[in-house]
Amino acid sequence: MKEIVLITGASGMIARELSKKLEKDFDLRFLTRHKKHSNEYEWDIINGIIDEHAVENVSHIIHLAGANISEKRWTPERKKELISSRVDSASLLKNALQNKNVKLKSFISASGINFYGTKTSEKIYTEIDPPGNDFLSEVVILWEKAADDFKKESFAERVVKVRTAVVLSEKDGALKKMVPPIKYYVGSPLGSGKQYMPWIHIEDICSLYEFALKNTTIEGAYNAVAPQHITNKDLTKEIVEVLKKPLFMPNVPVFVLKLMFGELATAILEGSRASCKKVQESGFRFKFPDLKPALKDLLKKD
Repeated sequence: MKEIVLITGASGMIARELSKKLEKDFDLRFLTRHKKHSNEYEWDIINGIIDEHAVENVSHIIHLAGANISEKRWTPERKKELISSRVDSASLLKNALQNKNVKLKSFISASGINFYGTKTSEKIYTEIDPPGNDFLSEVVILWEKAADDFKKESFAERVVKVRTAVVLSEKDGALKKMVPPIKYYVGSPLGSGKQYMPWIHIEDICSLYEFALKNTTIEGAYNAVAPQHITNKDLTKEIVEVLKKPLFMPNVPVFVLKLMFGELATAILEGSRASCKKVQESGFRFKFPDLKPALKDLLKKD
């Protein structure tokens, strides 16, 4: 019999693509707010409700649930939601596992590359570096603690935390937002453009989750970031070249971004590099280690 994998954040970009990779080797279940298919189960994080049948006989959970960091301004209410969607959702899963007396072989949780802080520096961060001290760092620290508790409290034999960089996909996320302005000749770097943008191709992030699921020696935190380091300006220029469009507009001024996004602008205007050495030394191989081939693959239908 195939092992059962429960995936949260079922409607998200990564979950949709990851399920295509896993469906041959595993029986997949999904937690979602609105059930549409027989292998879907409903939960309501805000009200603390979960269909506990979702965890029956489950061997692995891939926890991808979490409100989008860059979707809305960071009001006090939104900040609470960003944390709750990650931490309270994990508590719901633990309660369900406890009530059904289920112990997982693995709990694999999404995490964020912003663990190290939202700042631009020349340091290349590795998994042994300490966390930063800003809001996004706080989110990731709490997120990872909630994941670590699955092993600490004996709900899972191992825990993997995937510190995810900006995921490049033509279907959703940052790249989808950047392409239309460039196509209409109004694209430009943000702020100084010198802020680093840790990134990863959607194919590689899904392959990394598959790798972590199938390799029992994988445990702890891993930076899910491509080997090539780029800045916001580099990314903009590469998209321009791949789309064969000119770049006319000056950089978007800092004050404009702060007016538009408030505190969230910090996450757009700052960024450091992170190392993928640990995951590579574990045996993982990137299909798209360099930006231009990644963009050509993603934008080839345009």
